[in-house]
Amino acid sequence: MKQIPLSTIAHGRSGDKGNHANVAIIAYTSAGFAWLREHLTAQVVQAYFATLQPSRVVRYEAANVLAVNFMLYDVLAGGASRSLRIDTQGKTLALALLQMSIDVPDDHAAMLRPAGGKTT
Repeated sequence: MKQIPLSTIAHGRSGDKGNHANVAIIAYTSAGFAWLREHLTAQVVQAYFATLQPSRVVRYEAANVLAVNFMLYDVLAGGASRSLRIDTQGKTLALALLQMSIDVPDDHAAMLRPAGGKTT
């Protein structure tokens, strides 16, 4: 099956909460949000970031903004002032997750960013 990056159907933001990171993935459309709810689970995200060794990953839904939000616990190796990692504040984690390859969904066209950038 053909694959595409997650960024084709969503955008994101991330940042630190001490030693933890918050990663929000926001769908462009309602169809994309439905896909995120079904396929982008805490287990998938934990496996994707396994090399960073999060102690646990918890997912929250924010349907009003078509988003799923993940807390990655203990992923920043001590946090901004203690970590020796390049990204001590977790600012690049959303961009990294958006590069994850996904199988092209059946209703892919309904998930693409609408012309003019407005979400539905």
